[in-house]
Amino acid sequence: MRHVAALAGVGIKTVSRVMNDEPGVSEATRQRVLGASQQLHYQLDMAAGSLRRAGRKTLSIGLLLPSVANPFSSEIHRALEDALAERGIAVFAASLDDDPEREKALVGAFLGRRVDGMVLTPIARSQAYVIPEHSRDLPLVFIDREPVGIEADAVVTDNAAGSARAAAHLLKHGHTKLAYLGDRPDIQTARDRRRGFMEELGRAGVATGSVPVRDGLHDEESARLAAHELLASDNPPTAIFSSQNLVTFGVMRALRERGASHRVALVGFDDFTLADMMDPGITVIAQHPDRIGKLAAERLLARMDGDDSAPQTYVVPSELIVRGSGELPPSN
Repeated sequence: MRHVAALAGVGIKTVSRVMNDEPGVSEATRQRVLGASQQLHYQLDMAAGSLRRAGRKTLSIGLLLPSVANPFSSEIHRALEDALAERGIAVFAASLDDDPEREKALVGAFLGRRVDGMVLTPIARSQAYVIPEHSRDLPLVFIDREPVGIEADAVVTDNAAGSARAAAHLLKHGHTKLAYLGDRPDIQTARDRRRGFMEELGRAGVATGSVPVRDGLHDEESARLAAHELLASDNPPTAIFSSQNLVTFGVMRALRERGASHRVALVGFDDFTLADMMDPGITVIAQHPDRIGKLAAERLLARMDGDDSAPQTYVVPSELIVRGSGELPPSN
C-alpha cells in the first residue's frame, strides 16, 4: 500500500479509502490511485489478520470451475476437498459461467483473500494476467483446459482422443449418417472434441463436410432444440455424438419426445449418474473427474511444498463405457 501511495502521490489513508470504496476522495485522485494499484498489481489484503498464522499461510486455496452445479465440476470439487482436507486446507469454490471477465474478477477476489494457491478452469483468451502473482511463488494448477500465456501445471482429459473413440465406435456399428452436437467453440475442450471426432470420420473416409454440426450449445434446452431440428430434417442422422453432459441431456430428451430413443444411436462425452438406468442405457466417453481433482491437488501441494520442476500437462485418459444407446444399428 505504501508503494501505491508513493506512485500516486497520496497518503496511505487515501489509498485505503479508495481501495475500500469509501467517500471523501476526488474522482481524479481515485483514478490516480487505481492506476497505480493496477501498475503495481496491488490487491487489497482482505485476510491480513489470518496471515499471522504459522508460515504466513491462510490454509485456503481458490477453485474456479465452469459451474459448481455441473456434476463434472462438483466431482472435481469433492476430490480436491478430500485430498486437501488432510492438510487442513479449505477450498473456496466459485463458478465462472465461462465468462472471461468473470474469470479475471474471481481470480482477483481469490488473490485479495491471500489464498495459498489456485486451481483454475480458464476461459479467457490468455491467463498472462496472473504471471505477476505466479512469479512470486503463488502455486497454480489448471484443470480441464490448458492455460494460455503462462507456464503452469495442467491436468486435462484426452478430449480429442476420446471423441475419436466415440466416432470409431459409431462407425463400427454401421453408421455413416452422423451428427455432432457440441458446446461453444470458444471453449478449448469443445474445439478439441469436435476436432477429434471429425478427424476420425475423415480417416474412415466419411465426407466430414456433409456431417451436420450444431455447436454453441451451452445448456440442455438449446441442445434439445438442435436435436429436434436435425431429427425432423429430410435426411436425419442415424447416430448423434453429444460432446458434453448437458448437451447429452438435451439430446436424450429430444429422442424421447420423438419416440426415437431406440432408433437413433447416441454416444455422449461425460458420464453421469443413472446413465445405466436409461432405456437404453447411455453409452458414454467417461472422463474421470475424481482422478483429475486428486491429481490437481497433488500437484498443487507439491508446488506449495517447494517443487520447482518445469511445469507439465498431465493427461487423464477417458474411457468408453458401452451401455446400449451407442450400439443401435442404423435405422435407414
